[in-house]
Amino acid sequence: MQPLITPEDLAVQLDGDQPPVVLDVRWRLGGPPGADSYAEGHIPGAVFVDLDNDLAGEPGEGGRHPLPEPAALQAVLQAAGVRASRPVVAYDDADGSVAARAWWLLRWAGHPAPRVLDGGYAAWQAAGLPVESTVPQPERGDFVVRPGQMPVLDAEGAAELAREGVLLDARAHARYTGETEPVDPRAGHIPGAINAPFSEHVGADGRWRAPEELAAHFAELGVGDDTPVGAYCGSGVTATSVILALEVAGRSEPAALYAGSWSHWSRDPRRPVATGDQPG
Repeated sequence: MQPLITPEDLAVQLDGDQPPVVLDVRWRLGGPPGADSYAEGHIPGAVFVDLDNDLAGEPGEGGRHPLPEPAALQAVLQAAGVRASRPVVAYDDADGSVAARAWWLLRWAGHPAPRVLDGGYAAWQAAGLPVESTVPQPERGDFVVRPGQMPVLDAEGAAELAREGVLLDARAHARYTGETEPVDPRAGHIPGAINAPFSEHVGADGRWRAPEELAAHFAELGVGDDTPVGAYCGSGVTATSVILALEVAGRSEPAALYAGSWSHWSRDPRRPVATGDQPG
C-alpha cells in the first residue's frame, strides 16, 4: 500500500462501508497544543492522539520522545478504534513529520495499512472538504501491537551505520553543524552522519514531493537501492519523515530509525561529536 493518501481519496473512503480510522496528531514544539486545534475543528470522525503522551514514552535516559511501551501504545490505538482489518490515516497541520511518526509506529507495531494524509489538515481544508468540532466516540478497536516490525537502531548501531552505510540526520542545518542547539545538552552531529533536513521532503504547498524528486534527492545524499541506511533527528520524530520519504521514493527495504536520536546520543559525554558541514 502506498504510504500517502490524497484528501479527495480519503473523503471517498470515509463515505464507504469500511472507512479508515483517522488520527489527528497535530503538535507544535512551542504550542499552542494540538488538542486546542482539534477542538476548533477536525476531519469528521478523527480521533485526537497526542505525540507526547500517546506516541512516545516518558522522556529520560532514552531521549525526549522514546518509543512507547507496547502495552501503552496498544491501549491508545484500541481506544481510538484501530483495527488490523481497517486502514489508518494520520494527519498533522505542519510538514507531515508528526503524522509520519504515527505512521511509523503503526508499521513498527505490525499494522498492515497505515497512511499519511498528503498535505495534512491544510490540504483537506483547501480541497473544501468538511470539518467538524464534535468529538467522536469510536467503537473500541482490537488491534494487537506486535513491536519490532520496523528496524530500530541503538547508539552503537547508529555509529556503525554512519561508518559502513548512510546515516541521515534530519535536523536543520544549523543544528547539524553545531552552530546552535536549542534543546539538547551538546551541539553537533554523530560523526559520519549526513545532513538531510526533514523540511526538504515537502514542497511549498505542504504536499510531499514526487517520488522521482525524492529519489533524486536521496541519490545525491549517497543512498542507493542497496545502501544500508538509517535516520535520526532531535528526538526520533522528524527522522520518521525521512523513512517515509524513502518509501515514497520507491525504496523497498525500510530505513532504520535511531529512536533515541540526538537527545539520547548527546546525553553521554563519552560519545564523540562532530561539528561543521562535513560528516566528520
